[in-house]
Amino acid sequence: MYELIKQEKAARRGVFTTVHGTVQTPAFMNVATAGAIKGALDAADLRAARCQVMLSNTYHLHLRPGDETVRAMGGIRRFSKWDGPVLTDSGGFQVFSLAKLRNIREEGVTFASHIDGHRIFMGPEESMRIQSNLGSTVAMAFDECVENPAEYAYAKESAARTVRWLDRCKVEMQRLNRSGSAVNPNQLLFGINQGATFPDIRIDQMQRIAEMELDGYAIGGLAVGEPTEVMYGIIEAVEPYMPKGKIRYLMGVGTPGNIIEAVYRGVDFFDCVMPSRNARHGHVFTEEGVRNLQNAKYALDDSPIDPNCGCPVCRLHSRAYLHHLFKAGEMLAMRLAVFHNLYFYNRLMERIRGALDNGLYTQFYLENRRKFDVRI
Repeated sequence: MYELIKQEKAARRGVFTTVHGTVQTPAFMNVATAGAIKGALDAADLRAARCQVMLSNTYHLHLRPGDETVRAMGGIRRFSKWDGPVLTDSGGFQVFSLAKLRNIREEGVTFASHIDGHRIFMGPEESMRIQSNLGSTVAMAFDECVENPAEYAYAKESAARTVRWLDRCKVEMQRLNRSGSAVNPNQLLFGINQGATFPDIRIDQMQRIAEMELDGYAIGGLAVGEPTEVMYGIIEAVEPYMPKGKIRYLMGVGTPGNIIEAVYRGVDFFDCVMPSRNARHGHVFTEEGVRNLQNAKYALDDSPIDPNCGCPVCRLHSRAYLHHLFKAGEMLAMRLAVFHNLYFYNRLMERIRGALDNGLYTQFYLENRRKFDVRI
């Protein structure tokens, strides 16, 4: 259940209550694709990094270790020892981005595994069954994410098929939740808005799925190569048609600046691999902007990554030490940098919520929307 506490222009401050815990929004979901944060962080680290929600992926967990295995281990929360809410992506994006050979039909998609090439079929029912086995708090509907730029006719056809698939997802999830054998019989379902970069398709599709009384609504198919201003324009076009009393999720976004901009436009939920992926290459987010710790200028720099950060990495270690770890190829380099970046993102969301609580988000937005993405 989502409760809208207060609003400043389009920006929203809310609370999302689930069977696995309460989430203060706006919030960032930390991406644990295969049940683990890349960079050697576990569930205890996520709690220390002030994480509220963990995101895992249906496609990857279906391939390894197998969703039946996760089910046998009590579901993804018990398996990973993360005790908070978990959202599972449906696998649709990975089917269309990773699978080299695929055949899209009304029933679903037949594709080749990116691991060993064996043929797999996944449709709305299969995605719901896998996510039910995983026992996540929130399951995402199975959708098609088309590439940008897309042809108008195909984007329209695909968006309509995604609505039909969503209807099947809803029916199957209701059946699974009532079966008496679900890992999480209170699993929630979010629908996904698609339509490439065509506002009319997006609006029409959003109006249709808004009538389906889902637990939340996502905007998918963005941050896949289109200019950021186009992405912001699509959010602005779709937002008036998203149910006010349901949580809103912008999938796969993004930089701190993207998040600040999207909150300003009415989004509540975010996820992105960027903080962990960039950290593994030495790129860390700070109050002043993005630092590349592999640069030679940090070899003798005894300062913390960010003097304004209170994370354990900044309290204990210097830029020079992390620079050395990266140059030496030590795994600890990735672990420390990833922890810092996730802490930075979660603290950013706390600051955003604090600004909304005090009616100061417009000021925060104007002061910070470009600040954190600058490369130092």
